[in-house]
Amino acid sequence: MYIKYILGKKLGMTTLYDKEQGALNVTLIECPVNTVSVIRTQEKNGYSAVQLELAKTKNVTHRKEFRLDEDAKVAIGDQITVETFAIGDEVQISGIAKGKGFQGVVKRHGFAGSPATHGHKHDNRAPGSIGAQQPQHVIKGKRMAGRMGGKRSTTKGIKIVYIDAERSIMGVLGAVPGVVGRIVEVRA
Repeated sequence: MYIKYILGKKLGMTTLYDKEQGALNVTLIECPVNTVSVIRTQEKNGYSAVQLELAKTKNVTHRKEFRLDEDAKVAIGDQITVETFAIGDEVQISGIAKGKGFQGVVKRHGFAGSPATHGHKHDNRAPGSIGAQQPQHVIKGKRMAGRMGGKRSTTKGIKIVYIDAERSIMGVLGAVPGVVGRIVEVRA
């Protein structure tokens, strides 16, 4: 069996010390045993995939479907643990990013804003011009103020630097999307 996918819960960030690299800012992810609950096949469903199920947390069962290669040998009931991964593996981690509420264009899109002097008063963080004479409406997709965050986000190329198989904890270098306690997907 060669599945390098697992569901886990973000525990938070800490600092680990390495002899060669010094202090490392690490995000800890608790990855309890995942169980294969459903298998999708090319013949029956038109694609190959596997559905992993995370043990119940607060009376909620978390499930996520991952695509598979054609030659993967998987059976219902197989268990995936944190030992599937190794220190030094590069993974991508997906989750729901922190919601930041309604934000202006400077924070949301990185606009520079207006200068503080030379005729400008009370419009330092204003968006500026948002349209043209023709067509006489704001173009769809225009970068303006609005709700920020709270959407699915993926961070790629994160290196695994710590694995504790007894406590089912994985440590990855750098930040991971989401708030503490939220479910994230780890895939190689």
